[in-house]
Amino acid sequence: MDRSDRAKQFMPFDALKGFQEALREKERIRVPKRSLSEEERAELDRELARIGKMDMVEAEYFQDGEYVCVRGMVAAVSRQEGWLRIVNTQIACENISRLEILSSTQASSDIV
Repeated sequence: MDRSDRAKQFMPFDALKGFQEALREKERIRVPKRSLSEEERAELDRELARIGKMDMVEAEYFQDGEYVCVRGMVAAVSRQEGWLRIVNTQIACENISRLEILSSTQASSDIV
């Protein structure tokens, strides 16, 4: 028996393929999207107006039944289309619940 065939006999066997992933998905707690108050929405709009490309930010946003937090550098902002890209994550502005500018470069000339 050659080495590759011999190694295959010791590989783990998953009799219920996909079962572990299904269990993890079932255990995930889904939450409804919360609506922001007028004050919270106004504060978020002010932060979005101040934000520019290359700023370091932390954002909390709603995605697939849960709130996700991402921290990183702003790659692009489009106020007309209503989205913000932090590193490789594009977020619709309507899904953002919290936004904090960690450091600003004041490079607002790169905004689309």
